[in-house]
Amino acid sequence: MPIHMYPKNGRVILHVDMNCFYASVEMAYNPKLKGKPLAIAGNPEQRKGIIVTSSYEARAKGVKTTMAVWQARRLCPELILLPPNFDRYRAASKEIFRLMSEITPLVEPVSIDEGYLDITSCASLGTPLEIAVRLQEEILKRLDLPCSIGIAPNKFLAKTASDMKKPMGITVLRKRELPNILWPQAVGEMHGVGDKTAEKLKQIGIHTIGDLANADLFALKSLLGVNGERLRKRANGEDSRPVDPEAVNEFKSIGSSRTLPHDTVDEDEISLLLRSLSENVERRLKRKQAAGFGIQLMIRYHDWKMVTRSRTLAHHVNQADDIYQIASDLFRTHWNGEAVRLLGITVQDAMDKNQIGEQLDLFTYEKAAERETLHKAVEQLKEKYGANLFVKPLVHKNDAEQLTSFQKDFLDDYKR
Repeated sequence: MPIHMYPKNGRVILHVDMNCFYASVEMAYNPKLKGKPLAIAGNPEQRKGIIVTSSYEARAKGVKTTMAVWQARRLCPELILLPPNFDRYRAASKEIFRLMSEITPLVEPVSIDEGYLDITSCASLGTPLEIAVRLQEEILKRLDLPCSIGIAPNKFLAKTASDMKKPMGITVLRKRELPNILWPQAVGEMHGVGDKTAEKLKQIGIHTIGDLANADLFALKSLLGVNGERLRKRANGEDSRPVDPEAVNEFKSIGSSRTLPHDTVDEDEISLLLRSLSENVERRLKRKQAAGFGIQLMIRYHDWKMVTRSRTLAHHVNQADDIYQIASDLFRTHWNGEAVRLLGITVQDAMDKNQIGEQLDLFTYEKAAERETLHKAVEQLKEKYGANLFVKPLVHKNDAEQLTSFQKDFLDDYKR
């Protein structure tokens, strides 16, 4: 029993990061795609078509995530493009997390293709490295999917370590190794430091992660607020966050957005999109059994200028009709008349419906009962005659499915 490999007072955390997940799933499903430049993207004929992920062969040709399809094709004419297959990715993700849970119940999914394991109490299963090797081999053997794993005393360092060797890498990162391994890197390479934050840090002479680790705390807090202190701690390898299996139950907002095929001022087209987005948000709320107390509308104009407007509600909402009515009113009130490029609707202050205790007076109860009866009748008609019985569809079924925040929705599968 390798007790000596486990700290007496600290923790041992694994971060599992699947390599080119969507593309790898497609290759596992169709082995003929292996070794070829492959990318997963939206409809390449529409402006929304961007690269979601790509294989390492495609990346070697310059293809990157969020790149426009036309640009990717120019860099790699032989690029194979496939649309996302969400059901396939969900199934693979669920199996991956099941394999993690066979090691320890302390598993925290972060997104569809990455998660943390706290193996501090798993000494009877072997050394941390032996556990990581077995998990990596098991995922590859059962699912034919590659992954990289970071081993460290906390979540931040474990995530940093998993990025160091890809694909199929396993990296151990200890705090005492930070001055030689992490600190020489550019500050923008550190997890949690975005482009804008990196630029701000450079303005006060912080160019490397080492600079950040040794920076004046007062200067950092003056520049970035509490986030400055947090980033300084991370740069020094400090992270007290536990691996929390219950984190999958936390959500504060549920939304959906869509870029139009073309800039438009057509109010009928805009109304149809708002209706489609509202129905999509309703589906996500139902999936999570949630409701919210606020609606936010996001408008992005033809010149990329973006505005968000919101409304706090006295009662919770979770039905598409309510969401649509409020979002439409927000749009009519705040639209400046210019061509619209993108719209988004978000239900805010969301929570589990079981946690919502609504006090209904007689009038409210009667109205709620009437609406519940109406909604049940509509759902029955939709089941019998199809979902597009009342509203002209703006997008195809597959496109509508892509409007969901899929990286978050997968958590519902994990909880089942």
